[in-house]
Amino acid sequence: MRALLFALAASVAAVLPVHAENVTVDVTAIVEHPALDAVRDGVKDALAAAGYKEGENLTFVYKSAQGNAATAAQIARQFAGDGPTVIVPISTPSAQAVAAATRDIPIVFSAVSDPVGAQLVKSMDKPGGNITGLSDMSPVAEHVALIKEILPNLKKLGFLYNSGEANSVSLLAALKAEAEKAGVEVIESAATKTAEVQGAARALVGKADAIYVPTDNTIISALESAVGVAVESKLPLFTADTDSVSRGAIAALGFNYYDVGKQTGAIVVRVLKGETVGDIPATIAKGTDLVVNKSAAAKMGVTLPEALVARATKVIE
Repeated sequence: MRALLFALAASVAAVLPVHAENVTVDVTAIVEHPALDAVRDGVKDALAAAGYKEGENLTFVYKSAQGNAATAAQIARQFAGDGPTVIVPISTPSAQAVAAATRDIPIVFSAVSDPVGAQLVKSMDKPGGNITGLSDMSPVAEHVALIKEILPNLKKLGFLYNSGEANSVSLLAALKAEAEKAGVEVIESAATKTAEVQGAARALVGKADAIYVPTDNTIISALESAVGVAVESKLPLFTADTDSVSRGAIAALGFNYYDVGKQTGAIVVRVLKGETVGDIPATIAKGTDLVVNKSAAAKMGVTLPEALVARATKVIE
């Protein structure tokens, strides 16, 4: 009987996650907005699903830089000094700050459009060092096709971005290449802080046929300012961020950022279980959602094609 009980206990132990030691996962984002918040929540839920639960065997620390690069660097240095098990920076600026602060603590970044261009990893396949993570590189060619489907006569597309964000600069280059193939000229307008977003949007009035907002944290944080200009000027506004459609953009084809967080969390779990972080390939997030806002389209003088609405993942009336 004792042998049977021992065998049963061993089999149960084999299938249940066992974490003998507490772990600490420090998470930071450059700013708080729905997409980045969703990444944070997805990471936390992925950890819980793997058996790492806050209050039991997980200490989960979160800090936002509130859009300030100096604050991001300060948070990174604080995290490095605290010595957590893993650091998860969300967004390119936060990832760059954390990478500069430590060469020893494992880093798993998320929502970084171009990890190689941002000099975070040597290559996607072999990151090396103490870092890997998940890219949210936008499907720019599909974005151009989407906007052209809604606006067949599109000739000039305004690009509203922060020229100081490395990911946005990379996306601008990608957009220009794809827009040229479609016979569309890209008109740039930059805002380096949220207070400048409205003015940068106004600068596109009369110069562009539509506005495109990439996954740029500065612009998305102040999206309502740009939407206000778009509605007032009947200048259609599109984004790469699906969470921004409910805030007044016409449409977006992009990632579900909660799922991006869960995919990031799965990488963190691999590190917690002993894999060498630099040996884990950096990957591009999986899945895209099409979200459309019929009310926003009407306010900007646009009628959405019925075929587009029919295939949308989510329709906001």
